[in-house]
Amino acid sequence: MSKNRNSGFHLTHEGSVFKEIVKPLEKEIVISKEVNSAFIGTSLEKYLHDREIEEVVITGLTTPHCISTTTRMSGNLGFNTYLIEDATAAFGINYKGTYIDAQTIHNISLATLHNEFAIVLTTKELLERL
Repeated sequence: MSKNRNSGFHLTHEGSVFKEIVKPLEKEIVISKEVNSAFIGTSLEKYLHDREIEEVVITGLTTPHCISTTTRMSGNLGFNTYLIEDATAAFGINYKGTYIDAQTIHNISLATLHNEFAIVLTTKELLERL
């Protein structure tokens, strides 16, 4: 979620609603965030430490923003972090008059995180590790 009322992820916008395919189960814990990192202003780090959870799997939107920030923090906090490349995505960006397509943004974001803050895997690769 976003604190910015103009954001599509603000509580008042449809973008903040869980999609049916990923709707939390009745007993699942939901930790809501309001900034780019899932660790800032939330109980996530304490929740993981209290349960001695050492591995974090990251999915969601968008790769160069919330995903990147959360992944970097997760790695820096010492968690074994896995970023799932086909369960994340980016949007194209217009930078100083030049359009950079979504796939390029996504790939560059993944490349800057892989083997530095996380191991980047596909869903299939993650499931094979389990």
